[in-house]
Amino acid sequence: MQYNFDEIIPRKKTESVKWNLYGEDVLPFWVADMDFRSPKPVIDALESRVKHGVFGYPSEDQELKEIIKNRVLDLYNWEIKAEDIVLLPGVVNGFNLVIHALTQPGEKVLMQPPVYHPFLMAPQNAHAIRQDAPLTLNLDGSYTIDFDQFDEKIDEVTKLFLLCNPHNPVGRVFSKSELLKMANLCLRKNVFICADEIHSDMIFKGFQHVPIASLDHEIAQKTITLMAPSKTYNIAGLGCSFAIAQNSDLRDQLLKAKRGLMPGVNLLGLTAAKAAYQFGDEWLSQLMDYLEENWNTMITFLEQNLPLIKITPIEGTYLAWLDCRSLPLEKSPYEFFLEKAKLAFNDGKIFGPGGEGFIRLNFGCPRSMLLDGLNRMKAALDMIN
Repeated sequence: MQYNFDEIIPRKKTESVKWNLYGEDVLPFWVADMDFRSPKPVIDALESRVKHGVFGYPSEDQELKEIIKNRVLDLYNWEIKAEDIVLLPGVVNGFNLVIHALTQPGEKVLMQPPVYHPFLMAPQNAHAIRQDAPLTLNLDGSYTIDFDQFDEKIDEVTKLFLLCNPHNPVGRVFSKSELLKMANLCLRKNVFICADEIHSDMIFKGFQHVPIASLDHEIAQKTITLMAPSKTYNIAGLGCSFAIAQNSDLRDQLLKAKRGLMPGVNLLGLTAAKAAYQFGDEWLSQLMDYLEENWNTMITFLEQNLPLIKITPIEGTYLAWLDCRSLPLEKSPYEFFLEKAKLAFNDGKIFGPGGEGFIRLNFGCPRSMLLDGLNRMKAALDMIN
């Protein structure tokens, strides 16, 4: 079927944190929550389950594990077993759980800021220490890895590398060679890897997602991978994700840390995940085409109207990383656009070192809404010129 991503779906007064956090007159582009209706097979599956009328405790869903096992084989030629999969209520829960399971107080967790802000707080939740190996911002706005720095940052108390790939917020989809270099440095220094790959389905043309654990057996034995259908099919509120741990000892540590503290996936989350992975790819294909058109629309608008705002080239996700450091602003760009344009973005500084002067813009929305936002940005900046 043909999906209509131009449809405006009212979301105020629908328990949406995206639309309710700010005032009625504020247009939200902040949280990674798209404004599109989920795939029809997902909605149909949920309606069917609701009509059943009984919502008891769900059993461990072996069917979903088989679907995931077959999916990663088809997409990445990555052979896993159903028993390698641990179902979880969320990826943020997942990497916090991994840190609790694999580190001791005082040990270090390596990460690459500017990065998804819950990464930054996660080590201290387990009384571990955050260790930064910042990405390098190049003159063309792209980001690369300083491997010498990455190597130097790993010391005798570094226990875990927390990888974000595709990277949020800078939109990198790391190449196989980059992943191999990072993985081999971790292996050489006996550092575990936790890979947040939640945006692995949101890849633009010309790029390919490679799960770091799929590179070889030795890397897989040191890695726990986190994935989910939540961002891909816009079902984040249903709380379904999973970890893949091919090393049974790591998996046992994960399960031990989970006991009594973290629930399983709820019944409707399981229902939506199965329908999405089995029948949602037609919707996803059309979505990625629409997102690419949104991206091109935004690039053209900024080049023609707001040339002082530089945009990082995107390879994956639906999150634009905008460099506003050349704008003549007295306040942060986040504060300026919220106050003067009634636009809510993510403030770049929450993503850690290197984020100051940037904003993150979620362009997973109808194009008319995106253009409304861009025109508001232009109008606000015209007022100070």
